[in-house]
Amino acid sequence: MEVTDKFEPIIAKDSDLSGSTFTRCMLKDARFADVAMPSADIQNINLSDAAIREMNLSRASFTEGMLPGVRFTAVNLSGAMFDDVNLAGTTIRGADLRGMQISGCKLDRMRIDGILVSDLLAAFRKSA
Repeated sequence: MEVTDKFEPIIAKDSDLSGSTFTRCMLKDARFADVAMPSADIQNINLSDAAIREMNLSRASFTEGMLPGVRFTAVNLSGAMFDDVNLAGTTIRGADLRGMQISGCKLDRMRIDGILVSDLLAAFRKSA
């Protein structure tokens, strides 16, 4: 199935869209509930100021994206990779971060459990 230039909302319920490809799509005001995206390959995405709750993003790969101001709450990010992503102002609460990797990312004003990541990194470097 291919959807091109569709301007009406699409409702996908109780669907398995594994292996689907979304390219140059506008998903403004889209709603995702009870969605699992393990091992998703997410490139050059703009999720500015999005609220992401109770989602499985384990082993997902985020590359060259815009996620400033995103609020991750109770999200499984175990094994996820963020590479060259703008995470400025991002907040992470109650998330599974085991094995998560962040490299080459903007972290200004990013918080984990209310603590500025820049402060955590400064304390780590001072103690090393």
